[in-house]
Amino acid sequence: MVQTSTHPTSMRLVRLYAGLFLYGAGSGLQIESNLGSAPWDVFHQGLSRHFGLSIGAWVVIVGAAVMLLWIPLRQRPGLGTISNVLLLGWFFDLTVWLAPTPDHWAVQWAYLLTGVVTVGGATALYIGAGYGPGPRDGLMTGLHRLGLSIRLARVIIELTVLAIGWLLGGVAGVGTLVFALMIGPVTQFFMKARWVA
Repeated sequence: MVQTSTHPTSMRLVRLYAGLFLYGAGSGLQIESNLGSAPWDVFHQGLSRHFGLSIGAWVVIVGAAVMLLWIPLRQRPGLGTISNVLLLGWFFDLTVWLAPTPDHWAVQWAYLLTGVVTVGGATALYIGAGYGPGPRDGLMTGLHRLGLSIRLARVIIELTVLAIGWLLGGVAGVGTLVFALMIGPVTQFFMKARWVA
């Protein structure tokens, strides 16, 4: 169970927006590594390659579309949810624009691992701020309320978007596997860290 921050509102807002910025930056670094992205980003990348627009624009569009799925699931968005939809993609695009694309394997791996660790820490920050989950997390918890276990709901969602994204030309690779294996433990570590709690 995620513990909501007991810090004053101003500090919670700083954590929310710092978390969203870092999440976008970490995702951008993982994409730039060219070693394979997180499942949702494989989907966003596939949409970008197939239909045009930037990956960040698709992060925004898909986030808004996923929120429509919340209606039958009776999920309620919060400030964090809306902020996630509106800002995450732009932070992502900014990182991709600023970060040089690496051409050496060591730098690619540095991007990948930095991205995964950053996303884990960012998740703890923005969820811990207590302003509501992101649209993709809310889809998972909504399916859980309908009777699916969190684990099963997460696996179904992640595998579905990964398969569709791969079919659309998104890059799945060793980085996708690294993200899948590391993101849970890394996020849990940051959730328990005193500076995040």
